[in-house]
Amino acid sequence: MEYVSLKDICVSYDGKTNILEGLNLEMKEGELVSLLGPSGCGKTTTLRVIAGYIDTKDGEFFVDQENFTKVPVHKRNFGIVFQSYALFPHLTVKENVAFGLKMRKIKKEVIDQKVDEMLEICGLSEYKDRLPKQMSGGQRQRVALARALVIEPKLLLLDEPLSNLDAKLRVQMRVEIKRLQKRLGITTVFVTHDQEECFSISDRVAVMNNGVIEQYDTPEEIYAHPKTEFVARFIGFENFIDVQKKDTHTYVANDVIFHVDEEKEQTYAKMTIRPDDVEIVKEISDINCVSDIVQVRTFLGKSYQYEVKTHIGIIIVNDDSNDIYDTNDTLVLHLPANKIVLV
Repeated sequence: MEYVSLKDICVSYDGKTNILEGLNLEMKEGELVSLLGPSGCGKTTTLRVIAGYIDTKDGEFFVDQENFTKVPVHKRNFGIVFQSYALFPHLTVKENVAFGLKMRKIKKEVIDQKVDEMLEICGLSEYKDRLPKQMSGGQRQRVALARALVIEPKLLLLDEPLSNLDAKLRVQMRVEIKRLQKRLGITTVFVTHDQEECFSISDRVAVMNNGVIEQYDTPEEIYAHPKTEFVARFIGFENFIDVQKKDTHTYVANDVIFHVDEEKEQTYAKMTIRPDDVEIVKEISDINCVSDIVQVRTFLGKSYQYEVKTHIGIIIVNDDSNDIYDTNDTLVLHLPANKIVLV
């Protein structure tokens, strides 16, 4: 049984153009699901529909089999964390965390107990009397998390909560979010445009484009088997070649034969492979190989990237071997059958 269900959700800000177009999404209880995509794809709009900040033009939204489509924001009991923290600057850490419970008119002794427990869980006990301005960005983000979690919400909604932190803090905080989410078993929706961040903490990922979900699956499945060209490009595939099917696992591009482990029904498709998966070899083979000169060489730190313009298109390859090639050197490239994806 699904715990969260969005069914045929349509949203329009002007009454004409749909920002979300028949969106469907289901989540199991205790899952952390990320909405991933570029700016303007509809991920934050989807989160705001769930939170109750935006009315839907069409469709329904259920949590634990209860219809929340028309339930106002203040009655949804969802915890929300924004990228800007949204802490009250004049309140201490303890007062900030207690705010939601006070609004629910819970007894003071119960509030004190719940707040102290949540501060302990979030590692904030020693900072409880500090003001937000006396804390680092990571500490303030933990306060925002504690405030959202202390009300024991049905859902935790995170709207790009790490975007204001530096790179090192982002890694630390995404581990912290995953730890807290699993410890408390709370169903969570996480909005981000960062693929690495998303894949590292999610149980499932919805990759969004122009108001629709192009693929909804585990991070591992999306990483290895993107279903569309948009998803493939967004998660790091850079080589795209038009191919024609000859038989079940054989495709042709400008007379070059490729054996592919994947199986697709369509006659014409796009073949794609990550630069890291292309191999530089000594001799050209009759299948899965192309050869031509290096047009561009780029130093990446641990490796070099080569852009090779072949008669089937530009192939980009990342190579971390001790061999270093120069512009105008000829490279023989092998595209392994088990690394090729058809989209």
